[in-house]
Amino acid sequence: MAAEKFPIEAGHIMMFARAVGDPNPIYHDADAAADTEPGNVIAPPTFYQASAQYDPDYFLRPKIGEPWFGSGKEPTGVPPTRTGGDGGTGLHAEQRFEYFRHVNPGETLTLKARPGKTWERQGKRGGKLTFSENIVEYFDESGELVVRATGVGVRTEKVVESD
Repeated sequence: MAAEKFPIEAGHIMMFARAVGDPNPIYHDADAAADTEPGNVIAPPTFYQASAQYDPDYFLRPKIGEPWFGSGKEPTGVPPTRTGGDGGTGLHAEQRFEYFRHVNPGETLTLKARPGKTWERQGKRGGKLTFSENIVEYFDESGELVVRATGVGVRTEKVVESD
């Protein structure tokens, strides 16, 4: 995720909540949110992943006029990249969020991405599994850390064949 700025917009929050099927009024109704602990509309917990849409080069972002990789088992468009000794594959293994405070509509966050830990394990069917973390930190206008997102990817040494 290379987006440097992520504007937090009330409409974006509402549409994200609807897209993930969360009807909680704290994500769209300022009057209902006023009676909650935060006191105003806030973003859903996984909302920060939407910052990828502000990165024009994000590999999963559809680009007009170009084939799209997608996210299904057999996506149309661009074939997945395979690496490793016998053509292993990459998978998203885990996503964690640490929240330091609520983010409010009208703020603009600055993102800083960095690599985290890397480790290996022996798999039963895919050979060596290489795990790696990618950490994205979200800072407010004053430089305060508000959210830390840690994604873990795993790359298999070889393609796992279906049984």
